[in-house]
Amino acid sequence: MAFTVVAHYRCEPADADTVRAALLKAREGARTEPGNLMYEVHTVVDRPGEFLLYERYVDREGFEAHKVAEHFQEIVVGVVWPLLLERTVTFAEVL
Repeated sequence: MAFTVVAHYRCEPADADTVRAALLKAREGARTEPGNLMYEVHTVVDRPGEFLLYERYVDREGFEAHKVAEHFQEIVVGVVWPLLLERTVTFAEVL
């Protein structure tokens, strides 16, 4: 069953370019993962420093593999998360 992740990230507007660049690089790596079906990075309109990620995986195991992938650990955990003021994540399964 397909597994969906919707993440909302908020950083200081001064850090937005760094976060944007890192998320786009992370997107490249995620899209090469065998369990990944979609990985989209959005900026939130009229809210500088806010991003929305929409990710779909073949199943939850695909997402779990994503979390331990080297590019995720290096870019998202190592670069993006330390710059965030807020991070919310919603997990969903397709009906």
